[in-house]
Amino acid sequence: MNKGFQLIPEEASNFAWRVDALIIYETLITIFFTILIFVLIVYFGLKYRARAGTKATPIHAPMVLELLWSGIPLVLLLAMFAWGTEVFVSASRPPAGAMEIYVIGKQWMWKIQHPEGRREINELHVPVGRPIKLVLASQDVIHDFGLPAFRVKRDVIPGQYSDEWFIPTRVGEYHLFCDQYCGAQHAEMVGKVVVMEEKDYQRWLAGYNADEPMRTAGERLFTTMNCNSCHGSWAPTMAGLYLSQVKLADGRTVTADDDYLRQHILDPGSLTVDGYQANSTVLMPTFRGTLNEDQIDQLIEYIKSLGAAATMNGTLPPINGGAHIELRKPGAGGPPPITRDPNDKID
Repeated sequence: MNKGFQLIPEEASNFAWRVDALIIYETLITIFFTILIFVLIVYFGLKYRARAGTKATPIHAPMVLELLWSGIPLVLLLAMFAWGTEVFVSASRPPAGAMEIYVIGKQWMWKIQHPEGRREINELHVPVGRPIKLVLASQDVIHDFGLPAFRVKRDVIPGQYSDEWFIPTRVGEYHLFCDQYCGAQHAEMVGKVVVMEEKDYQRWLAGYNADEPMRTAGERLFTTMNCNSCHGSWAPTMAGLYLSQVKLADGRTVTADDDYLRQHILDPGSLTVDGYQANSTVLMPTFRGTLNEDQIDQLIEYIKSLGAAATMNGTLPPINGGAHIELRKPGAGGPPPITRDPNDKID
């Protein structure tokens, strides 16, 4: 990974050459016009410098010249804008089916967990040739997950998710940095990305006594926190919720993505689902301060794992091998008891 001085970092992702080509284009345009303008200033300064007995006369440039020196830079800048927009939009839209890995920034380290359960600190192992989507969250202040060799970086902001994606193209080890000043030990918030062949990556996953998969930990939390007492009966079902269109009580229709699920867990009162607002006796409590960032990620991974699962004869699939939960409309009888103390924190 330590390869000495490099004028340009290695190109190790699908975005690297595209970003480099754009920067080279912008650099060449800048150099060309800088030299041209400098030469013209010197030339005209010498040619038209003040001399004894001379009198300045106005110069009227032809319309064609006016159009050229305005039109050519305009075309070059529009090309630069269109090219940059295309790269930016591509980098903002991870492909469907990308491998998701959760990353949490905190002063001063990166905590990383793979859906299969394996955890890492300041290291990220990924297979070569597969789209990788990093789901980023901060536990304290603003950070930035920067990967120079992959030409991607994204601010990690407290209270919300952000993401970045790439396809590793070269096996090897590469730097990762926090690219946003975040405190006294910001310079030590560094690590490495290890790109491996697919078979080596699978061997790396299998050769470690990993923690339970994130969806399994999320399912355990779902029952431990008594979420299954309401969801699917008094509250909306989680089956098929992820990425569906949800109509809220205020008339808005929103997509149930990662940020929606996170906000519903931490601030449920701001996203009341239409048809459930009248049942005020079972309003969902906030879990802010009760769940940490890892547990929020695990819950969301569990909900995502339910996918578009359909109900079976008016019931939800069983949770943890238990009995099926009947689906009931709001107000149909009394609410189930809630035994969880909202102040209790699950370690």
